[in-house]
Amino acid sequence: MKRFADLTEQEVLALAITNEEEDSRIYRDFAQGLREQYPASAKVFDEMAEEEVHHRTMLYDLYRQKFGDHLPLIRRNDVKDFIPHKSTPWLMRPLVLSEARTFAEKMEDEAQRFYRKAADGARDISARQLLLELAEAEAGHESLAHKLSEQILTDTARATEDAASKREFMLQYVQPGLAGLMDGSVSTLAPLFAAAFATHNTWQTFLVGIAASVGAGISMAFAEGLSDDGSLTGRGSPWIRGPVCGLMTAVGGLGHTLPYLIPHFVTATILAVVVVVIELAAISWIRMRYMDTPFLRAAFQVVVGGTLVFIAGILIGSS
Repeated sequence: MKRFADLTEQEVLALAITNEEEDSRIYRDFAQGLREQYPASAKVFDEMAEEEVHHRTMLYDLYRQKFGDHLPLIRRNDVKDFIPHKSTPWLMRPLVLSEARTFAEKMEDEAQRFYRKAADGARDISARQLLLELAEAEAGHESLAHKLSEQILTDTARATEDAASKREFMLQYVQPGLAGLMDGSVSTLAPLFAAAFATHNTWQTFLVGIAASVGAGISMAFAEGLSDDGSLTGRGSPWIRGPVCGLMTAVGGLGHTLPYLIPHFVTATILAVVVVVIELAAISWIRMRYMDTPFLRAAFQVVVGGTLVFIAGILIGSS
């Protein structure tokens, strides 16, 4: 690898051309990944890709005037001063709109700094002028994106994309998280209170609760992660859904397990019951907030199920 300061003017221009080609392809990939769910934003990235193609043409015309038709292959990974693109969000499906925008902003900032640094070292006046113009163009990409967004992202398009974004958030985070929280809060009630009323020992009850919570969390994480890969259902990456579901399952069980760290059995049990009520109320609120379920209906459904499991645990433990 060479240092940027050691590159010849020919190599700098060749690197700039390669960068513009790569950036235009990334914008195209962003557009392709967003086209189904976010068609208006995809059109913005298409326009940005066209802008990069125009930059590449300007650079190549200057290169041919100065150095001929042969273009040496030099890429950002060949230069020490460049930070390689380690993550590849443009290859992920489904593509997250916010990640695409954030990555594009970093690309524009890097391109602007590259052109300014290249212009500082350019000895040819025409090359320096072009590099500075490109630096200004990259700096103006944010305003270009804003202008394109105003022209393309109409109120109707924004509303459609906001609805799609909300659906994506629901399917990838809220739904698996809520499923895990409900499972952890309800399914662990029976073994926890069965152990409590069978032993009247807070420490043993705590160990049973920990085992039930952790075990349920691991089980739910694998069940959610292996249910589908998200390619057909649009539910997003299983590497996100699985951990979210497993973590919330464990949290749901640990909430009413922790009170049994209190040595006094009656106090610990009363506090555990209070925590259960809070958990069920929280689940009802989440269902109302994100699932458009009326609070009373959600509370009734959750409370009935939780109460039945709670009573079953007490009856089994007391028998």
